[in-house]
Amino acid sequence: MVQFNPRKVSAGAISSIENLCSALAISLEEIYGALSLPDEEKYAISETPKSDGGIRYVHNPHYLLRKIQRRINKRIFSRLSIIQWPDHLFGSVPNQREQTSQKIINKDYVSCAAKHCGAKSLLKVDVKDFFDNIHKDLVSDIFSNFMKFDPEVSGLLSEICCFKSHVVQGALTSSYLASLCLYDVEGIVVERLMRKGLVYTRLVDDITVSSKNSNYDFSYALEIIKSMLTSKDLPLNLSKTKTYHISSSPLTVHGLRVSFSTPRLPSGEVARIRAAVKNIEHLASERGYRTTHAYRHDFNRCMGRVNKLVRVGHDRYSSLLARLKKVFPLPSKKDIERANAMLERLARDCSTKRSTYWYAKRYFKLQERLIVLKRSFPATTKEIRKSLKGLQPDYE
Repeated sequence: MVQFNPRKVSAGAISSIENLCSALAISLEEIYGALSLPDEEKYAISETPKSDGGIRYVHNPHYLLRKIQRRINKRIFSRLSIIQWPDHLFGSVPNQREQTSQKIINKDYVSCAAKHCGAKSLLKVDVKDFFDNIHKDLVSDIFSNFMKFDPEVSGLLSEICCFKSHVVQGALTSSYLASLCLYDVEGIVVERLMRKGLVYTRLVDDITVSSKNSNYDFSYALEIIKSMLTSKDLPLNLSKTKTYHISSSPLTVHGLRVSFSTPRLPSGEVARIRAAVKNIEHLASERGYRTTHAYRHDFNRCMGRVNKLVRVGHDRYSSLLARLKKVFPLPSKKDIERANAMLERLARDCSTKRSTYWYAKRYFKLQERLIVLKRSFPATTKEIRKSLKGLQPDYE
């Protein structure tokens, strides 16, 4: 049975600020401390260039805001026992478990593109400044009317999740809120389009509609999508909202070709990945270069590109992975010094900071470093691992 709207499956609701503190395991002092921060301290703002020549502002939250937002994600938004996500939403939503077979259903960009496989016409809808146009009132509505939280709790959570009256890119809760912002109006649009034989998906702010018919006229679909977005004060970016037909160009969704039974990488991408592996092999042959951080950076980027092949089921994945495994990054003696320094810092902070996010991050970063260290210094690695026992983070 198709689910058209997000659904809250838990009957529980947070009815007071005290209950919110309990649910998030956050003290009242921390919540009010985060809310009382001056604007210039709440977020560190950086600029990154957009592909269209514009500027994207990314907000890095203050550690108190980050801690609370992370708990909201982990204990509310990402729990399948609380929210059940519909079939058309992808991206920043948790993977689902199929009720009959208990099979895990991926909710990433590849699964999203797979919904449109076999398409002969596409409509891609762009929402203008999506996050910036999700107002705090809409966020409060999500907590009040979808989550059924107490009005005071909803107002407080809206303040925690928004900055200057709207959602911002960089806040940890923003992608979940973006996925939920159409919770009461999107389902009927999906259903109406389905009756027309169309497939609708949304990956955070990327809306795609596809048809199995060539040269399909999407004017009706665009009209009802525009009406849906307008009802939430989300403006359409008409300059980036376009239709595509198989007769004029290869059809792609989220960078994958969809004119087949399963998503495929664009023409030439496999050759470029193969060339990247060849380049890593060449770098690995240079004396001492496999122990450098520059090599690790290049190697990890290449591994990420090779891993794209397994998600689309490409037959070159195994052979390219085998080649990369022969040229793994190697540690240097400097890595031993860094690992011991990290261990000393963890031992020093364990009694006071082991329940913090940053302690947990440092702990797991050391674990990752030990994976590399073991390749050349197994005995040293064993000693450090032995010392790590009892220093495990107690962070949720």
